[in-house]
Amino acid sequence: MPVNKVPAGATLRLVLQTGTDSGGNPVLRNKNLANIAAAATDQDLYDVAQALAGLQKHTLSGVRRIDMARLEQA
Repeated sequence: MPVNKVPAGATLRLVLQTGTDSGGNPVLRNKNLANIAAAATDQDLYDVAQALAGLQKHTLSGVRRIDMARLEQA
């Protein structure tokens, strides 16, 4: 049976470097912002992440977009 993928929003994840471990490797933590509109453009999310990074105590190491979808029988 065919299945349709229906966009159901997204999550914006800021990856922050909070320090280094005893081996000198970066310690990373995630901050997630859920319920982002599926129609939000990648550029808009990146711009928001950069603006929020300026308000953070720790250094921004990466930006992730996690798309959600519902699977429905066609």
